[in-house]
Amino acid sequence: MIRSDAEYREALKQLEANKHSAQLEREGLIAHGLSEDEVERAMQPRLSFDAQLAEETAWYEQVRRREIKPISNLAHIGRMLIALRIANGMSQKELADRLGTSESQVSRDEHNEYHNITVARSQKILNALNEVVSLTIQDAPYQTGNAASGTNSRH
Repeated sequence: MIRSDAEYREALKQLEANKHSAQLEREGLIAHGLSEDEVERAMQPRLSFDAQLAEETAWYEQVRRREIKPISNLAHIGRMLIALRIANGMSQKELADRLGTSESQVSRDEHNEYHNITVARSQKILNALNEVVSLTIQDAPYQTGNAASGTNSRH
C-alpha cells in the first residue's frame, strides 16, 4: 500500500522503468526461441507485480481526490483510516503530533493497517483527522452456516 506522496512518486517511476525492462525481457525470451505461450507464462510474475503496483497507484490517486469507497467489514477500518489521512493531505508526522505519539508509531500502525485496533483508538484517530464515521447496518445475504462462524443463519 502506498502511504505517502514520496512512495507514490517512487511507484510511478518504478512502473515506467518496468515498462522498458519488461519489453527488453520479452524480446530476450523471444530471441531465445520461446513460443508466445512460453513468453507469456515467463512474463506473468512481472506483469502481475506491475498490475498490483498500478492498482496501488490508482488507489492512492482516488484517495487523494477523496474518492474513498465505503467498507463493508470493520476489519478494514485500518485501511480507511490511512485513506482518510492521505485524503486530508496529512503526513504521518502531522497525525502523530495530533495524537501525541511518535511518527514511527504511526508508521508501524499504518504498515500493519492498524491490525486489531480498538474502537477507542479508531475514534481518537478520527478525531485527529477531524472526520466522522457513519455506520449503517444491513442484513447480510443469506448464507448457510452459523453465527459463531460469522455467517448469517436466518431463514
